[in-house]
Amino acid sequence: MSENSTPNPTSSPLQTASRREAIKTGSLVAAAGASVLSGVAIPHVHAQGNEELKLSLVGCGGRGTGAVKNALSVSGSLGPLKLHAMADVFEDKLSRSHETLVKDPQVGDKIDVSPDRQFIGFDGYKHAMDALKAGDIVILTTPCAFRWPMFEYAIEKGLNVFMEKPLCPDGYSARKLLELNQKAKEKNLKVGVGLMCRHCKSRNELKKRIEDGAIGDIEFLRSYRMQGRIGSCFTAKNDTGMPELHYQIRNFHSFIWLSGGSYSDFFIHGIDEMCMMKNAWPVKAHAVGGRHYKQIDLNGKMVDAVDQNFDSYGVEYTFEDGARAFYYGRNMEGCKQEFAAYAHGTKGSAVISTSSHVPARSRIYSDQNIDYNYRATPENLVWAFPMGPRGASLEGNPYDIEWEDLMEAIRNDKPYNEVDRGVAASVVTSMGRMAAHTGQEITYDQMLNSEHQMAPGVENLTMDSDSPLMPDENGRYPIPEPGVKKDREY
Repeated sequence: MSENSTPNPTSSPLQTASRREAIKTGSLVAAAGASVLSGVAIPHVHAQGNEELKLSLVGCGGRGTGAVKNALSVSGSLGPLKLHAMADVFEDKLSRSHETLVKDPQVGDKIDVSPDRQFIGFDGYKHAMDALKAGDIVILTTPCAFRWPMFEYAIEKGLNVFMEKPLCPDGYSARKLLELNQKAKEKNLKVGVGLMCRHCKSRNELKKRIEDGAIGDIEFLRSYRMQGRIGSCFTAKNDTGMPELHYQIRNFHSFIWLSGGSYSDFFIHGIDEMCMMKNAWPVKAHAVGGRHYKQIDLNGKMVDAVDQNFDSYGVEYTFEDGARAFYYGRNMEGCKQEFAAYAHGTKGSAVISTSSHVPARSRIYSDQNIDYNYRATPENLVWAFPMGPRGASLEGNPYDIEWEDLMEAIRNDKPYNEVDRGVAASVVTSMGRMAAHTGQEITYDQMLNSEHQMAPGVENLTMDSDSPLMPDENGRYPIPEPGVKKDREY
């Protein structure tokens, strides 16, 4: 992958694709005209019947390990599937993931990754994909900064893809993914994106009922993920002696160029499920947010956190018809916690999700008085997704269901490509993040077409490279300054 293969973002046909046109066509890229990659004769790849399919995992952290478990838990009727190769930039992460998977009683017998198919380094993803044949599947669960170069190589190899959200931290990588996805479609590759709430039985039943008028016209939606410190969203100065690039990747939630920060990585689900119920993408956002007493406990000593995240966000998204979606995110200890989403219409209200991602326990009320106890049956309760004895969930696990859907499409050669929607969700999330970080109103088109490339040359990084973001002489990283830095986040 060379720099010469990277198109100039100012000349990309996707730069002028508007959000309105994208919604009208149902596809972000359809509005942009023919792809520069079209016109190439490309054979279709289709896995036959009971042919064994192989997986490669690229990015061996907790989510990658979990994605393998979900993949290998799909119905046996969808044919044999095994993990065949793994890649990561850190040997300890790969070894820990491999050990966890081998010992897992549910999937351990489906792990067949010999030492010669365990690859370390920034080029490891290529070797892990080279170990597969066309029609096999690669799982991309690295920080999203690396998503487009890896997707590009997967397309070149003719592989089906599952890639985690978010897909991109900035407009440049969003446009790059949309352009690459045209070639994936031409090759008939199946591509799943880890926005598993879209595959939730409860949420989908609620969506149908809302579309049938159960709560009238949606006036506003609201979503919350208010919690303490999570993942690596707080990070201290790098006093470890570790190379800066390595340190940042190990703490990727702290760096906007790598992950979109904690806002994009953790809050995208709540934002996406509101858009799912509205069946639209917002046109603009404005927001507040800030850093308060950001400290981290480091070996029993409280030290300043120097990551790029705010620790509280409040974002108002506006849809084209004037309806609003409000997102509230917080990472602060000792505060009220809530992890849920709601919709309010002219005839009633709905619980989109109750607590965390699963079970959603979606339900509808005849007025705006939502009972937060999902077991309660007040007079204004119109509908609730069925529960088993003692409130047991009957929804299934959407992390598994999204894999059932992807594998069914692969086995039966059905059209399946979630990239356009995954990019849109990532752009909407970044739009809110940028609004908070700059203090400006940010539109969808501004975010998609932003010329600020956060990680130029990301496709050429090596274990010896400097990070695209380096600390100052005091070990601190540039942070958002709303009202001061108005056209970029740092």
